[in-house]
Amino acid sequence: MPRASGPLAEALARRAVLLDGGLSNQLAAQGCDLSGDLWSGRVLAEHPDQVVAAHTAYVRAGAEVLITASYQVGYETFAAHGHDRAETTALLRRSVQLAARTAEAADHEVWVAASVGPYGAVLADGSEYRGRYGLSVRALAAFHRPRVEALLAAGPDVLAVETIPDTDEAEALLTVLAETGAPAWLSCTVAAGRTRAGQPLDEVFALAAASPQVIAVGVNCCDPADVLPALEAAAAVTTKPLLAYPNDGSVWNATTRTWHTPDDPVPWPTGAWHATGARLIGGCCRIGPDRIAALGPLPGTGGRRNRGE
Repeated sequence: MPRASGPLAEALARRAVLLDGGLSNQLAAQGCDLSGDLWSGRVLAEHPDQVVAAHTAYVRAGAEVLITASYQVGYETFAAHGHDRAETTALLRRSVQLAARTAEAADHEVWVAASVGPYGAVLADGSEYRGRYGLSVRALAAFHRPRVEALLAAGPDVLAVETIPDTDEAEALLTVLAETGAPAWLSCTVAAGRTRAGQPLDEVFALAAASPQVIAVGVNCCDPADVLPALEAAAAVTTKPLLAYPNDGSVWNATTRTWHTPDDPVPWPTGAWHATGARLIGGCCRIGPDRIAALGPLPGTGGRRNRGE
């Protein structure tokens, strides 16, 4: 069956859509080794069947969007581990192909979102939670351009520009998107009402509001408590659909490569998120298929998530 009946933007104009959860935690739950700088990209290269299994687990949980395993795949990092440019391009395309294969086998419509992670992700040192890498907007655009081109060549439904920590990187990515004309969502990682680099959220959301390529804007990989204030900031500067896929509130320690889990997890007020404009809702790191299944049916869907709504 076709993996989706139409563009994701059209679906968002009608209803809320359920995203998947954290790919890395599901791969770990399946027994995959994610140690080293390549992280989930290592599994993509060595055990693609495990990536399909992870995607399948989320489809069975009701996810309507699969985010590809390309988040941490970068030419420079993979070159340092023996992958030439052609091999890395093939891996980026493979990530889309694996998600598409899973989507086509689903019993409900599923969109494929090609993950475009931040520059900090390929450094594997937690920089995506700090931003301000010391690179110019032009240099950041040059870094992202070939990754975006490789992903688009594989035919995803949309680009998931995600976990963006600062305004400079958002500007760079929006520049690349304008060159391609491809639909994308832009999702920032935030803390305490600002970007991870400490900038006002209205600035980065206003950039996304002005981009015709951006079909939705919001936040991911943040504490659930930070979601609603960020969505309210976005709603103040854009009428685009909003999105939210936080983690479980844990904090990543890049030195020990461990998560520090909160003692008292924050409830997810998805009804309030939806009322503020969120139309893409799911989970990020440490949110597995069981949590995604518990999110559905989303507010505003009438309990329906299948083809032909």
